[in-house]
Amino acid sequence: MFCRVKSGGVLGIDGFEVDVEVDVSPGLPVFNIVGLPDKAINEAKDRVKSALKNSGFSIPTKKITVNLSPSHVKKQGTLYDLPIAVGILQTSGILDVPQDVVVLGELSLDGKINKVMGVLPIVLSLKEEGYRKFFVPEANAFEGGIVEGVEVYGFSSVSELVEHLKGIKQKDPVKVCIEELLKDSENFDIDLSDVYGQALAKRAIEISCAGMHNLLFIGPPGAGKSMLAKRMITIMPPLTFGEAIEITRIYSVAGLLTDALIKTRPFRSPHHTASDVALIGGGTFPTPGEISLAHRGILFLDEMVEFSKKALEALRQPMEDGFVHITRAGGRVRFPAQFLLVGAINPCPCGNYGNPYKACVCSPSQIRNYQSKLSGPILDRIDLKVWVEPVDKEDLLNAKGGESSSYVRERIKRAFEIQKERFKGSHTLFNGRMKEKEVEKYCTMDKDAKSFLRQAIERLNLTGRSYIRLLKVSRTIADLDGEEIIKAHHISEALQFRVEDKLLI
Repeated sequence: MFCRVKSGGVLGIDGFEVDVEVDVSPGLPVFNIVGLPDKAINEAKDRVKSALKNSGFSIPTKKITVNLSPSHVKKQGTLYDLPIAVGILQTSGILDVPQDVVVLGELSLDGKINKVMGVLPIVLSLKEEGYRKFFVPEANAFEGGIVEGVEVYGFSSVSELVEHLKGIKQKDPVKVCIEELLKDSENFDIDLSDVYGQALAKRAIEISCAGMHNLLFIGPPGAGKSMLAKRMITIMPPLTFGEAIEITRIYSVAGLLTDALIKTRPFRSPHHTASDVALIGGGTFPTPGEISLAHRGILFLDEMVEFSKKALEALRQPMEDGFVHITRAGGRVRFPAQFLLVGAINPCPCGNYGNPYKACVCSPSQIRNYQSKLSGPILDRIDLKVWVEPVDKEDLLNAKGGESSSYVRERIKRAFEIQKERFKGSHTLFNGRMKEKEVEKYCTMDKDAKSFLRQAIERLNLTGRSYIRLLKVSRTIADLDGEEIIKAHHISEALQFRVEDKLLI
């Protein structure tokens, strides 16, 4: 007896169709799985046997051969347990599964169906292939159910699935209310008003979030660099449904999905001992790294100079392109990586260089060597650099926190809308990602601004790249003010976020 059950697999963050072909024929009672399975799939034979036996079904004492087609593509994971079990039951005449149903799931030895990774990308991809009905683990039902135009059924055990297919106990597809899922996406336990003083640094994070400009905080320990960075996520506009789906796909593949949908922009803060593979992604079967997990959100590198040089240099290409390609023997995958990089460093080994309250004990050569751990190419990709001074004692005593996140977020939302209209039909989404021709086209200045900029170039010896970076930041400041033309005070404010004169490198 032969049957075919539709299933799916994941390559990168994209799903693909897999035919689980089951053949039961006379011969010695052996169980073989072919079609480039990994070790987890090869172990499925023992899980399937026990699950069916403990669910009250007998295994044919014949030769069982399972082929995962297409056979030239490497398969991984435990999501083929359920389709293999369904195929065996179908060849035994116990049930019949329509060919337009996609089956996914891992089996426990007692017949329960466990959660698997990658359900959302499989449902999205196979929907485009014309499939509309999916049988998945109950724990994955809402994840798949957020895709419109499909019916997703969640099952907790093999017995429940069999009863449904036989019509003994019908189960309805899950219904997901997207509005309910996205509700409360702007509720945070922290707020920008928690930060006392630091007016310049607060303005820097507003500009950074409004135009997606990479940002570097420089200052002594305890000045509030990490505190500011963590509150940046509270002033960014809420995710659109399309952006939420993008991020959820990545987390589903990575096995980090704890809810049906990612509701807020991600904030990733890897430890400085993280390797380049942990940051970029990779492995034998490539999985997303921290930069992809920070897609549409923030990647915060605290103690940035303590990261390995190899790891930091690996960020250069994704920062420019917004995605990363990973090539392995098993194939080549592409992960999205449109993240906002926020770094924080001490200015010297002791941390007190430039501190008005504590003396620095480092020599000039020690300071220079410490600061030079950040290479020129990385610094060139950071538009905003702000020196964070220790909080003034009067600000601490008077507890003046300033504006709340909600007020600042409204200004940033308006700036987002301006950029959305400006770059309509373009691959560019934000001012911080503009190319040189776009800078020339959109960064128009009035007469006074041009005159002021000319003086700045002469006095500060700005390079071509610094000039472009200055115009991008000025464009975002003008957007926050609702101005179409860049004015002199916009350029003047953008010049505040140059700290090259304070650094020794």
